[in-house]
Amino acid sequence: MFSFISMNWRGRPLVSDRTIIELISATTTSKGLTIRAEENFNYYATGTQVSDTELAAVPPMRHKFHGDWNYTIAQSESR
Repeated sequence: MFSFISMNWRGRPLVSDRTIIELISATTTSKGLTIRAEENFNYYATGTQVSDTELAAVPPMRHKFHGDWNYTIAQSESR
């Protein structure tokens, strides 16, 4: 979808987060695919380290097509 987003905002000044979100949300394809975008106001600390043990606890579910690029990480049910 990134190529469609890029075509949609081509030549428009990206002057604010709101402008970017609205341009992304207005993107559609000729097949009818749409994109939903919203601003996230949550605070996320930088520099958080994830141990190898923690990372191993959430293994990716690799897709059949290019599983090295396409995968899903599901939230653990124990949370």
